[in-house]
Order: sequence, then structure tokens, then C-alpha cells
Amino acid sequence: MTNSTNGCVTIESNSSASVFIDSKFRYTVFPIFYGLVFALGLLANSYALYVLHHMRESKAMNEIRIYMTNLTVADLLFVFALPFWIYYYKNDGHWELPDFLCRIAGSFFFINTYCSVFFLAVISINRYWAVTRPLVAASSDCWKRGTIVSAFIWVITLAATIKYLIQEGIQKDNRCFEGYQNQEPSTIYLVAISHFIIIGIFFLVFLMVIVCNILIARALLTQPISQPRASTGKRAGGNKRRALRMLCAVIGVFVICFLPHHVVQGPWVLSVLHLKKDWCMETHQRLNDAHQITLMLMGLNCLLDPLVYCFATTMFRKYIQNHFTKG
Repeated sequence: MTNSTNGCVTIESNSSASVFIDSKFRYTVFPIFYGLVFALGLLANSYALYVLHHMRESKAMNEIRIYMTNLTVADLLFVFALPFWIYYYKNDGHWELPDFLCRIAGSFFFINTYCSVFFLAVISINRYWAVTRPLVAASSDCWKRGTIVSAFIWVITLAATIKYLIQEGIQKDNRCFEGYQNQEPSTIYLVAISHFIIIGIFFLVFLMVIVCNILIARALLTQPISQPRASTGKRAGGNKRRALRMLCAVIGVFVICFLPHHVVQGPWVLSVLHLKKDWCMETHQRLNDAHQITLMLMGLNCLLDPLVYCFATTMFRKYIQNHFTKG
């Protein structure tokens, strides 16, 4: 039931709980898109894990290899959850599998998103140290630091995921983690607050990544290239270009995969929980459509992360080149 004023159709407060804004295009697009991401993501991340495993002898790679390995594991968790989401969307948004699988699929999606955000951030910090303080970075206990930082990221992310595991995943009309507008007002406000806290944390991390990479770029662009030998200058120039490409790759993943979602997420939360009842139905629909598109963009991160590895370290790229050359 709706109320029309001044040509704008809005949701009435006394009937808002029964209104579910859906985006029908996702039932056609998502199974195809996620099917491609599953196939390519499984191949790319399995191979990346294989390469990282065979690079374990390189001490210089220890810390960043730890971060890359953990990021790859997070990407694979998302990939393993995709068949369930493909089935869900093929079934027009009706979850007919057990509830615990809905919880696991939703949890893996959350874990992948924020483990990716945090590990890409610490990779940026690691590269900043390598560029601006190479002696300090080299003299530090890289393996210990990488292990502690990775464990901290997993603990924080898993702690935030607990709510998805303990609460009921299947909502009204067999929706998996959808339909929260039917909850009690106190629950709705808690859901909204938790979403806005997560959005705030993301933008703090994103700001840190931007600042960190700006400092890396400034250090690289102002760093004089020593010229005692032509080969030395050429090698230094090549290292600088590779570092700048890595910088662009990390920021590119954030801007393409994560930024659109977190920009749309705030207004979408207000819309989907019917906290803004004076918005037109057309606005609600557009926000939901935009939200679905940003979910697809987030799914691309498991395909783009392996590209970051190639730019982040020469050893990773050379191993792949040698592997295919020998093959």
C-alpha cells in the first residue's frame, strides 16, 4: 500500500513492513556473472596460492607473501560460496537450502570483502615502508610482523562475522539475509547502526590507503636515480615504474570493487529498512538497483587481486613468466 503526494508515490508507515523492493534483473544477470567469476576466480586464486607456496624459500618475500597468501585464502572463501548464491538467484531469490548454508554463504561474502580491504591496506603500508624506509623494513622481523598483523585482521573480521553465523539467515519469503524491514524497530535500528559503523571503518581504511599511496608516489617521483652505470639507472627506473603500477592496481581495486558499494550502502540501508518513508518509490527502486550492481563489482575483487600480486613484487611475476616459459 502506498501514499501518493505531489506526484511522488511513497511508502506508508503503517504498511511499510509488507513492501519489499526487488531488482528482478539480478535473477538473470547474477547467475551468469557469478558463474564466470567462480570459474575464473577458482583458477586464478588456486594458481596464485600455488605460486606463493613455491616462493616460500625467498626470505625477501616473507612479509608480503604472508599478506598475499591470506588475501588469496579470503578470495577462495568467496569463490567457494558462489555456487550457493548462483542457486539462490537462479531460484528467483528463494533460499531452499538449509539455514546454516545461508549463514555460511553470507559470512564468506562478508569475510572476503573486509579481509580484502584490510590486506590490501597492509600491502600498501608494506610497500610504503619498502620505498621510504628500506633499511628499517629489511632489518625488522618481517615474518613475525606479517603473522601478527594477519592474525589480527582475521580475528577482527571473524569477530564482526559472528552475528551472521549466530542469527537466523533466512528471512521472510525464504530470503537469505534480505527482508530486514520486517523486524522489530529496535532490531532495524541496530542493523542500520552496524552498517554505518562498517561504512565508517571502510572510509577510514580507504583514506589511509590513499594517503599511503600518495606518499609512495611522491617518494618514487622525487627519488633521484643514481647513474654510476647505465644498467643501474635502467633497473632503478624499472623498479620505480613497477612500484607505480602496483600503486595504481591497489587503488584501482578499491575504486572499482569497494568504493561504489560503500557510497551506495548508506542511502540503501535507509531505504531497505524503510527508515526514509518520505522517499519516492522510484528512489527506493533506483537505490536497490544500484546496490545490486555494486555487489557485482565487489565480486570482481577476487579476479583483480592476483593482478596486484604481479605488480607488488617482481618475484611473483618472474615465477609466473618462468613457469609458462618452461612449460
